[in-house]
Amino acid sequence: MRTVWNRLLCLAAVAGICAPAHATVQIKVMRPAPISPQPIGKVITYSVTATDTNPGPLAFQFNVTPPGGSSAVVVDFNLGKLSSGVWTAPAFEWWPTLCNNVPQTSGVVALTCQPVEGTYTVEVVAKDFITGETASRKNKFTVNPIVSGSTPAVKGLSNPLVALFGAPACPVGSRMRVKFQQQSQSTPAMTTNWVSCLASQTMNFEIAGMYPQTTYEMFAQTQTGSNITDGASMSFTTGAIPTKVSIPTFQVNTPAGAEADTADSMLLLNPHQFGGGPVYPNLATDLSGKVMWYYAKKPPQNLILTRPLTNGTLLTIQGGQAWNPASGDKQLLIQVDVAGNIVRETNTGIIQQQLLALGASDGGPCNVFPTPAPVGSACLDDFHHDAIQTLPNGDTAVLTSIEKIYPAGTQGSASTLPVDIIGDMIVVLDENWQVKWYFDAFEHATGAPQLDITRPAVLGGTCAQGQDGCPYGFLLGTGIAPLALDWLHANTIYYWPHDQLGNAGQIIWSSKGQDWVMKVDYRNGAGTGDILWRMGRQGDFTFNNFNSDPWPWFSGQHEVAMENNGAGPLSVFDNGNTRTSKAPLGLGSNCGPSDCHSRGMALNVDEIGMQVTPVLSVDLGLTAFSGGNAQLLANGNYYFNAATVLISISTEDSFALEILPTAGTLTGTQVLNVATTESYRGWQLSSLYSPPIT
Repeated sequence: MRTVWNRLLCLAAVAGICAPAHATVQIKVMRPAPISPQPIGKVITYSVTATDTNPGPLAFQFNVTPPGGSSAVVVDFNLGKLSSGVWTAPAFEWWPTLCNNVPQTSGVVALTCQPVEGTYTVEVVAKDFITGETASRKNKFTVNPIVSGSTPAVKGLSNPLVALFGAPACPVGSRMRVKFQQQSQSTPAMTTNWVSCLASQTMNFEIAGMYPQTTYEMFAQTQTGSNITDGASMSFTTGAIPTKVSIPTFQVNTPAGAEADTADSMLLLNPHQFGGGPVYPNLATDLSGKVMWYYAKKPPQNLILTRPLTNGTLLTIQGGQAWNPASGDKQLLIQVDVAGNIVRETNTGIIQQQLLALGASDGGPCNVFPTPAPVGSACLDDFHHDAIQTLPNGDTAVLTSIEKIYPAGTQGSASTLPVDIIGDMIVVLDENWQVKWYFDAFEHATGAPQLDITRPAVLGGTCAQGQDGCPYGFLLGTGIAPLALDWLHANTIYYWPHDQLGNAGQIIWSSKGQDWVMKVDYRNGAGTGDILWRMGRQGDFTFNNFNSDPWPWFSGQHEVAMENNGAGPLSVFDNGNTRTSKAPLGLGSNCGPSDCHSRGMALNVDEIGMQVTPVLSVDLGLTAFSGGNAQLLANGNYYFNAATVLISISTEDSFALEILPTAGTLTGTQVLNVATTESYRGWQLSSLYSPPIT
C-alpha cells in the first residue's frame, strides 16, 4: 500500500525524488473549545497543530469513541495547512453523539446517532502520506445531561427550527420516541424514530419539521412490549428564520385536495442554482410551500442533498477542501443531522488513496501526471449527483467522476489532440466510510453487452474546465483537446435488495448521456461489476408499446428506482432530452411545440423475458431539461419533481407535482402543483423521520 502511495505522490512532486522514510511526525497541540465538561447539545471545536521533519503533506483524521462504544472515523484524512514549519489541521467541529448501526424495518441497517452524556475519547491522527508515518493524540471530553431527575427538558439549537428534547432514562429492552404537535393542534402530530433505551443514560432527540415562531407541545413515548406510555409534556417555541438565510418564493398552482396524498404532507427540496443567483438552503415545507425546516451552510453554498435517510439524517455532497487534488468543486461527502451537525465526513483525496490500495488504476489523484497527460492517464475528479445508504450493514454508495485520456478521434472527436473522456465510478463505503468495492465504467467499456467506449453520448455532451454542471476537468489543458467528452453523465444509483433472478443486492444506475438505465453485478460486494443489462433505446429490453407511442423510451432520465422495496414498478423521471431534440439522430419530429414535455413514468420490468411494460407515462405539461425525481406514494399516487424548467432566458423554476393515475390508461391528473426556484431533487414525505427508501 505504501509503495503505491509513495510512487504517486513522488510523481506529484515533479522533482521525482521521494522523501526518506524516517520522517518524524509529532502532534504539538490538541485543544477543544469550549473545554470539558459541556452539556449535551454543545458543539465542540478542536484545534490541532503538528510538525513533520519532512515536507509532508500532513493529513489529519478525527476518530471518536463514545461512552460504552467503539472508535469510529468521524472526519477522514484531509490536508492540513503549512505555515512557518507548523501544520494546522482543518477545524474539527464535533457534535458528541453515540452512533450505532441499527436494523430498520426496511430490512437494511442504518447509522442511528443519539446525543448521550458520559466521557468520550476524541483522537486525532496525523499522517505523512509520502513516508507513511503517523502520530496520534487522544483527548477525554465529558458531556453532561440536560435532564435533571425525572423531568424532561427541551432547548433550542443553532437552527431556530430545531429543538433538542431530553427525557429520563428508560429500561433496556424498551424503546422511546418523541411526539410533537402545534399547541393549537391545527396540524397533525409528528413523531421521531423509535430508539432503543440505554438503561442508565438519558434519551435525547433532535426535533425538526416545525414552523417558525410557533409553539409546540412535545413528549416522550416509551414502548415496552405492546404498551406505550406517554411522558410529561414540554412546550417549545421555534425562532424566526434569520434574515441572512434566503428563502425562495412558492406558488401553489394546484392545491392539495381530497385526491392528493395529504398524509405525505411535507416537501423536501434541494434548491440548486446554476450560473449564479441567490444561494438557497435545503428546505422542507408543507404542501403549500410554508417552511418547516432548512439546512444552510456558512458561508452559503449550493450543495447536493442526495438522500434523506430513515434515521433522521441526510446525505450531502458539498464543496470544500480536499487534498490531492485540492481544488475543484464537490469534494466532500458529508452526513448531517437535522440540526446541520456533521455525523461523518470523507473527501475525494482519501477516497483516491483507498481506491489505489484496492488496485483501482483509474481512481487515483489527478495531479500526478505531466502536462499534457499521456494517453491512458486517469483519475478521480469529484463526487457528483447521488449517494445512497440503503445497502446492508450500513454501507454507503456514492457516484464519482473519473477522467481518462484517449487517443485523438475517440468518440468522433474532431480535435487532432488526445481527448479527455469523462466516465463514472460507483464507490461503496463500509459502515466506517472506508472503500470496500467499486465499479469503474472504463473497465467495462469493451462493447456489448458492456459499455462501448466508441459510443458517444447520445446528444454529444461536452465539458470545459470548471463549467457549471460538469466535473472540474483536471486533465484538460495544454496538449489535450479543449473540451472533454461527457460520455455517461450518471445521475442516480439504486440498491435493489433482490432482483428477479434470485440475486440479492444488485445496483441499478442511470446514465443520462447514454439514455440508458443499467444493472451492475454487485451482489452485496461479491459481484463481478459487470453490466448485466442496459435498458433504453438500443438497449437489451423490448418495450411493450401497446399504446403505439412514437417514442416510448425515456431519455435524459433521472431518479430511477424499483418501488415497493424492489418489487416494482420502476419509477422514472423522463426529462425527454433526446425525444424532444431529435435533430442529432436524424429521426424527425415525434412531438410538436405544445407537447414536447417531460414525462412521469412507471414501468413493469420483466428480467426473465427482457420486456418492459408501461404502467404510467404521463405528459407533465412542462419540460425539465435536467434534474428531477420520481416517487410512488403510499396512496398509489406518484410524485414527480420537475427540477429545471426554463421559464425565461434567466429564470429556471422547479415544480412539485403529484399525479393521480387514471385507471385503465397511462395518463393521470395533477392533484398538486407547487412551483418554486430550481430544485435539483425533491421528495414528498410524511416527516423528516420517514423518507422514501428508494
